[in-house]
Amino acid sequence: MTKPRGRDLGLPFPGKTGPYNAITDVPGVLVGFTTLTDPGKNMRTGVTAIIPRAEQDTPRPVWAGFHSLNGNGEMTGVHWVNDAGYFVGPICITNTHGIGAAHTGATEWMIRTYAKHFQGEHAWALPIVAETYDGCLNDINAMFVKPEHVVAALDAAKSGPVAEGSIGGGNGMIAYDFKGGTGNASRQISIGGRTYTVGVLVQANYGVRPWFSVLGVPVGREMPGGRSRKKETGSIIVIIATDAPLSDAVLRQLAKRASIGIGRSGSPGGNASGDIFLAFSVADDMPNPLHAGPVITRHSLNWEELDRLYQAAVEAVDESVINAIVAGEDVAMFKPRGEVCQAIDTARLMSIMATYGRHSMESAAGATNRQIVDARA
Repeated sequence: MTKPRGRDLGLPFPGKTGPYNAITDVPGVLVGFTTLTDPGKNMRTGVTAIIPRAEQDTPRPVWAGFHSLNGNGEMTGVHWVNDAGYFVGPICITNTHGIGAAHTGATEWMIRTYAKHFQGEHAWALPIVAETYDGCLNDINAMFVKPEHVVAALDAAKSGPVAEGSIGGGNGMIAYDFKGGTGNASRQISIGGRTYTVGVLVQANYGVRPWFSVLGVPVGREMPGGRSRKKETGSIIVIIATDAPLSDAVLRQLAKRASIGIGRSGSPGGNASGDIFLAFSVADDMPNPLHAGPVITRHSLNWEELDRLYQAAVEAVDESVINAIVAGEDVAMFKPRGEVCQAIDTARLMSIMATYGRHSMESAAGATNRQIVDARA
């Protein structure tokens, strides 16, 4: 059964969301999962797949920018993003030791999906593959993730509401010493008379309990205990999507704002944490540069108009992290054995929020459900 999200609980997050309050509110963005769980094998891991452009039989560039707040982790393909300002193909997120299998699976999927491109051109695949460490809840050295799991996640990618918590690559993740994992959110903003969407997906596996804050309330201090690690040894991957037309220079700036978003819940960007971010825009859809001719024309919002976009990204990142945490369920630890990684007690959370005057008297569940029904109509 799906647990209530942050807004459903009554957390008063600012900003207007899209219909699903998810990264899939950005047109054409699809998300799929493969979740691998077998307690008998100490298996709790998986793959999250994001396809930026739906229903394409030819790979097309997605304009992008990359930022690393703290580089103790991996995200493949970003050297080309930094140089060219775009990437081609999917984004996959898994565990640290699954990077190789995920890259192989994503490459196999691209070769199959864009067969004509790879058969008729001197083409190569540089998918984006990122990771966070799930070795506290999963036998990471068993290397359960295989290329076929990645292909399955990509084949399952779809629009609509996105599952959260212990799903896909987030299955074995811990955030602020609570069960963490996959979370997402979105914002809609108006610039120059047009409405744009910013969508975020995170794989949250970072932070320690004393740091944890929700909308400015020191929840970690009010809910002590539950320390699963002596110090922070996790990471967080943030993917920011938008349909706003942006240059690659602006997209790098947008990716940097994820640093502020993850910091709102308390993290200073610990030394052992890989805090790695990618922002992309689906605007200016055009052919692969191999076929685009000698001049490429693109559009970008004026730098002077970007504050609302940056604020939307920061808010959506923060809400995504909280959504990942409130979706958690108690899970037995692999290391150390015999202990339990606890889900956050949402009733206790809301009691603390009320004590600090930071709760909504009216749950957002009704509004969220109405938006989803309207979007499907």
